[in-house]
Amino acid sequence: MGSVEYCSAHTKQGDVRGRWRRTADGDSAAFLGIPFAQAPIGSLRFAAPAPMPRWDGVRDALEYGPTPVRIETPGGMIPEPAVPGDATLNVNVFTPRPGDTAAGLPVLVWIHGGGYFGGSPASPWYDGRAYNRDGVVVVTLSYRLGFDGFGWIDGAPANRGVLDWIAGLEWVQDNIREFGGDPARVTIAGQSAGGGAVLTLLGIERAQHLFSAAHSISGAFGDMPKHTAIEFARALGKRLGVEPTAQALRDISEEQLFAVQQELSTPPGMDYLKSMVEDGPLVAPVVDGELIRRPTFESYAMGVGTDKPLLLGATDEEFLIMVAGQDEQLAQVPLPALLESVGLSGGVRDEYLAAHPAYVERGNAAALGRYLTDGIFRSTALRAAHARAGSPTWLYRFAFVSTSYGLSGHCLDLPFWFDCLDAPDVDAHTGPNPPQALATAMHGAAVRFASERTPGWDAWTVERGTTQVFGDTDPAHTSQGEFDDVVSLLKLPFRR
Repeated sequence: MGSVEYCSAHTKQGDVRGRWRRTADGDSAAFLGIPFAQAPIGSLRFAAPAPMPRWDGVRDALEYGPTPVRIETPGGMIPEPAVPGDATLNVNVFTPRPGDTAAGLPVLVWIHGGGYFGGSPASPWYDGRAYNRDGVVVVTLSYRLGFDGFGWIDGAPANRGVLDWIAGLEWVQDNIREFGGDPARVTIAGQSAGGGAVLTLLGIERAQHLFSAAHSISGAFGDMPKHTAIEFARALGKRLGVEPTAQALRDISEEQLFAVQQELSTPPGMDYLKSMVEDGPLVAPVVDGELIRRPTFESYAMGVGTDKPLLLGATDEEFLIMVAGQDEQLAQVPLPALLESVGLSGGVRDEYLAAHPAYVERGNAAALGRYLTDGIFRSTALRAAHARAGSPTWLYRFAFVSTSYGLSGHCLDLPFWFDCLDAPDVDAHTGPNPPQALATAMHGAAVRFASERTPGWDAWTVERGTTQVFGDTDPAHTSQGEFDDVVSLLKLPFRR
């Protein structure tokens, strides 16, 4: 075993020491667990992120820092390590040019997913080595999760998790040049809740100077109405036997808060599926009228963020896995009634079913699972594109089907975007021998977007609907109207 080769970089808070990784694909340095704000504990637990004071000497950045997620989920969709500790607001920087302030490389800032209550920036799937190989600096950042990060609390600022994203991006602006990056070429990117974070940030006036492009992968949107957030907070306080104030809730452990929030946000049966489509996550970014001044797509329509290129899309069957194995049970209910139970009825339902004959033929579970995918993810991507009509926007569709579970499911595209098919647990999700040609095509598009502000195909327009398809037989090809099958859902009120 070879000796560790260290490298160093300077930040405004002090010097940090990272580690070189020498590989056949090229050299990459990792600086892990650098705090961008003070530990959110004690009086800072529900406060806006507090600036990190300077430190003396050189701070080791050799291991991942503490994560806001406290419990690992065995067998989850992504390996998501939980690292214990209090200093949970930290960044990880992967760079091929540490200390080279003249390198001017493009930067990708990654915001992890997890439904706004889970996920980890320490996942091996988010290692930036392939991006580094191709000349892009990668930063992964953490943020407060669940009610601690997003719950409405009297006496505390709203959207603390969003403020964490902003603080992390401010750290990048202040320091990334020291890691070889160009602060004027920052792309924000994320998947699922992280993709929703990208869409949210794109509509926040206060955040516009912090990035210049956005890549939203399977964006699961927030935009919770303020009154809904307040009602949820009152219900949570009542269940805990306290007022939902900062002073009272500081005495409640994260574990207690998490248990109650999960109970309240997961109603039984079809009510849960209906709430996922109609309301989105019940602990998520809130339209508070201050930081998030108005619903995000209204901000787009007003021109906020429309000067920035946006790349977005989804997998074909994001949440079909949620109803997998329930074919016999769901077949007992007529399909129109089944869809009505999750909020899809009348003429919109009929139009939607007419656009999905293959899923109707596969049975009720497949049709319901496809509706969950379309209602939560694919229609969100199309709504965003429409709200930004005339702005630089590129759509993609991920159609590769896992040979392990026979779906083009949620998170399946991540190791292709990161070109990390050799990472732990990837083949358990993709099946053995996942196609490297597909990873090369997708990762290449992401690198080009971060570097050149175009992924390499024609931009989407309302008239043409140009979409890049990343699929099985042909790794990448352009098609027209690939999202036309969810146009009917745009007629539904957007309640999130």
